[in-house]
Amino acid sequence: MFIGEYSLTVDEKGRTNLPVSRANNRAFSRLTLAGAMDVEMDKQGRIMLPDYLREFAAIHKKVVVAGLYNRLEIWDEERWKKYKKDTEKTSTDIAEQLEQLV
Repeated sequence: MFIGEYSLTVDEKGRTNLPVSRANNRAFSRLTLAGAMDVEMDKQGRIMLPDYLREFAAIHKKVVVAGLYNRLEIWDEERWKKYKKDTEKTSTDIAEQLEQLV
């Protein structure tokens, strides 16, 4: 179960997804989804992270699991801290750009 509350705008056709007609949206989807995979938990609630994803994410020992809408992201703890710090600096700009999409 993913928790949190998100407010989105629904277009005239009842959709909330980014337009696939825009090249940047397609490129972003390819980048994020091509390496994604479905996983199942074992009897002890663990999942196996494939080598190619651990290498891509530079995952070593400590990780952060971030719930994002309908998926989870697993980050190396130090990379997550840096990403979060950098993103917080530009959060106002990001919010303004997202507002233009809806």
